[in-house]
This record gives sequence, structure tokens and C-alpha cells, in this order.
Amino acid sequence: MAVTVIAIVGRTNVGKSTLFNKLAGKRIAITEDAPGVTRDRIYAECEWLNNRFTLVDTGGIEPDSADALLSQMRRQAEFAIETADAVIFLTDLRSGVTAADSEISAMLKKSGKPVILAVNKCDTVGEPPVEIYEFYNLSLGDPVAVSSVHGHGTGDLLDRVLEECSIGAEDTEDEGITKVAVTGKPNVGKSSLINRLAGDERVIVSDIAGTTRDAIDTLIENEFGRYIFIDTAGIRRKSKVSGSIEKYSVIRANMAVDRADVCVIMIDALEGYTEQDSKIAGYAHEQGKATVIAVNKWDAIEKNTHTMSEYKKKLQTDFSFMSYAPFVFISALTGKGLDNLFKQIHYTHEQNSTRISTGRLNDLLAYSVARVQPPTDKGKRLKLYYITQPSVNPPTFVVFVNNKDLFHFSYQRYIENQIRQMFGLDGTPIRIVIRERGE
Repeated sequence: MAVTVIAIVGRTNVGKSTLFNKLAGKRIAITEDAPGVTRDRIYAECEWLNNRFTLVDTGGIEPDSADALLSQMRRQAEFAIETADAVIFLTDLRSGVTAADSEISAMLKKSGKPVILAVNKCDTVGEPPVEIYEFYNLSLGDPVAVSSVHGHGTGDLLDRVLEECSIGAEDTEDEGITKVAVTGKPNVGKSSLINRLAGDERVIVSDIAGTTRDAIDTLIENEFGRYIFIDTAGIRRKSKVSGSIEKYSVIRANMAVDRADVCVIMIDALEGYTEQDSKIAGYAHEQGKATVIAVNKWDAIEKNTHTMSEYKKKLQTDFSFMSYAPFVFISALTGKGLDNLFKQIHYTHEQNSTRISTGRLNDLLAYSVARVQPPTDKGKRLKLYYITQPSVNPPTFVVFVNNKDLFHFSYQRYIENQIRQMFGLDGTPIRIVIRERGE
């Protein structure tokens, strides 16, 4: 049985994202007392009375707006309604029934989907306020009084959802799914890439910097495997970040990197490498993530037989601090290079999860020490006793020595290079932890 999908729709600023976070049990969508904060569809797995379903938050619907972004937000909400099994239509007690509410109600009736009418901002406990009876004019049945801030009435709302839908306790574990965070500066084509991979307008695309605000999950299955691609807000320099909404967006982008298995760092081929690209890649490196650097808009570059090799050499110098990361040249607009991108994502994830036996590691250590003698300082020589790998993601190695201070950075780099030369580990950082014997 397929997972049941419940969409939350309504006008702007009625509290959809706050209700979404309350029902999901965690802060997923950005909430702010301003209209138009949520723009794309945001998904979360929810459970009520041992019944699992997928909840979808949407941008506010403004039926008559000619604004380009608001029109795309409306289209995203319409997609959510089309793909949902049922809809929670959220309204606002304080503003009453508006003309926009009536138009949304008519749109929902035409969809033929079960609709649960919820009236938000009923913040007092006890009998619902008399103003709620106005919402019977929408002809959508009995309204459910809720408070998305305090959580009042959410249990009754979920009970109505169960009544309207055949929701099963299906196992929704994402075992075998690789999580891929797509990150980079604004306007490098992150959302265009997700839409190209998904085959539809999964996220809003605009030339306006800052269009994407939340981290948007998209499930993609193909011959390479099952992936959840996470589209993130473009990360600008701190001095350029203004307003709490953008600050939340940057935090969400970093959180997406934290929960990802692989990071795709997108850079603009026309603009080339910038200092901000190094900072974004540096965060993924610090978190120990498998990384692929995708050079987008490659179709717009004038080329000759040496263009790609020369461009790659320059990038290798720019990203020298993460020399393990492979480069992929793509075009999100035309789809060129995307097969190679999937291959690199699959390969780097495997490398990031590689585990090497202790016996093979210690054979390598003995060979490396015999080949290049450890350093000495004031008559004391570094001795390397033993090496083991306690964890993966990223591959982490613990080396036991006689004296930590003698294990200079240059010799650590030598041991790391020997590990890479022998066992590969491309596309992933390596961590080496130094322990003195007896620790």
C-alpha cells in the first residue's frame, strides 16, 4: 500500500507552517510572522495512533495575484493538492472568511479530494468561539478549531484525517536511500537541477536570489539507486545575509549538509570559483561528508579541446584543501552530464562508507614506516605501534604512538596519502586520531 499524503493548504500567513511543524513534532519549515515565507512543498513523515502518513506544507495561495513568485507558489500548492490523498484547508479565525478563502474552497471542491476544514488561532481552551460558525459558509462540513501555536485541537484534526483517509501503519524506513544535499551560492542552479532530476517543477526556480528558503526533500529512483535530493537555500557571505528568514535558511542549509550522506557543491561555470564556494565546501569537509563538486552551466562556456582540462586544473588548485573531491561538469538546463553525476554520487558514498580490516591497515603501516622513517626531535624518535579503523562516514583511523607531539602534521599527511594510495577512498575526507599507548 502506498503512503498516504496529506497536504496543508490555505492563504498566506494563516499558520500553515506552524501547524506543519506541530504535527510533524519538530521544526522543519521556517515560520515567521510575514506572508510568503514558505514557497516550495515541504514534506515530513508523521504518525498518529500508530498510523503513518506523509504531511506536505505548501506556500500560501493568492488566487488573483499576478506576481511571478506568488504565481509559482500557487502552482506548487496546486501540485500538492493533485498528488495528495486528502487536504487540510487551514483558515484564520481572526480574519474570518475572506474572498480568497471562498475561491480556495471552490478549487478544493473541484479537485474531488477529501477536505478537512481547520480554523486556526482558536487559542482558548474549551468551547470553540462563536466566530467559528461563519466558516460553515464555505460548505466544507464541520470546521475543526485548532491552535497551531499551542497545539489545541490538533488531536481532533488528526482524528478527522484518519476518518477521511485509509491510512496504514506501513513501514516508511528509508533504508537503502542515499541522502544528497545540493548546496552552493544563490542562483547557481540548485533548484533547476532538482527539477531536471525529478522530471517536474518540484521546487520554484527564479532569477531572484533567495527564492529557495527551506531545505526541500525530493525522492528520486533510477538505475543508479534510490536518492533523497535535498535542495537548500543559497548561502551568501555573512555580511550579505539580511533578515531573520534568510538566517533561518542558512541554518537549514547547514542542517541539510549535516543529515546528508553526500554533498553536491554546485558552482557556476560562468562565474568560476569564489571565496564563498570554498567556505561552503569547507563546511562539508569539516562534517566529514562525501563530496562531489558539480560545475553547472557548462553548456554556456565556449570550448576547445583543452577547455575542460584547463578548467579542472584551476579548480584543483582552488579546492586544494579537499583534493579528494571529484569534479563533474553538468548542465541542469539540458541534462548533460547528469548520468556521470549519479555515478560519482554513488561511488563517493561507497568510499565514505568503506571499512578496512585491522590486519591490512597494520601491514600498510609497517610498509610505510619502513619506506619513510618517522621524525625525531631532540634524540627522541616517533614510534607507531598500531592502527585501527573504529568508524566510517567518514573513514576514521586511530594510530597509537609513543608521543603525540612527535607525530608532526607532515608525517600524518604522509600516512593519509599512503592509505589513499593503497585503498582508494576517493571523494571522502579521512580523519586520523592520534593516541598515546595507554590512553
